[in-house]
Amino acid sequence: MSEPIHRFTAKIPTWSPHVTPVDLATATPEQLAAIKVTPSNKGISPYVLTLAHDPESLAVRSPLFNLIMCGKDGLPSAERELGAVGASIVNRCIYCTAVHASRFIGLTKREDVIDKIFADEREARLDQRQQALFDFAAKLSSTPIEATRDDAQKLGQAGLSELEQLDLVLSAAIFGWANRLMHTLGEPKA
Repeated sequence: MSEPIHRFTAKIPTWSPHVTPVDLATATPEQLAAIKVTPSNKGISPYVLTLAHDPESLAVRSPLFNLIMCGKDGLPSAERELGAVGASIVNRCIYCTAVHASRFIGLTKREDVIDKIFADEREARLDQRQQALFDFAAKLSSTPIEATRDDAQKLGQAGLSELEQLDLVLSAAIFGWANRLMHTLGEPKA
């Protein structure tokens, strides 16, 4: 059995559930229906199969996740991913940090940004827009009331529209929830 991973990386680890995932061969019609709305067309992950124990919640979670992280308007996809990285760094979610850092790098080709975040975490120094995004997502994830009106104004000063600011709040908030689910239901393995 491999050891849990405790450091941030952009290499996506295996997520190993503590709960036995739903078996597709014996899944109920409700579970199968909920699984069909998963956010990825790359197969059904052990995480989704674990969440399928509660098909009613999964059927709501996946479309919401898709709309927040893959929306066509508002915040560009790479910046939604940066918000997810900020939340996941604060919440110490190695798996989610890896997935969303990898997606950010894939979209931007900016490994240097992720390298700074991994090296310095909340103390990372980025360009103005990225800094405002990262800081806001981190504050919102640490203690929601840490994210103040001044922080929201910094987002506006960095060029984010109100819709982009809302998208950032949504991406950081859904990862506060997702990180806690990942930690509770399993762990990343090398």
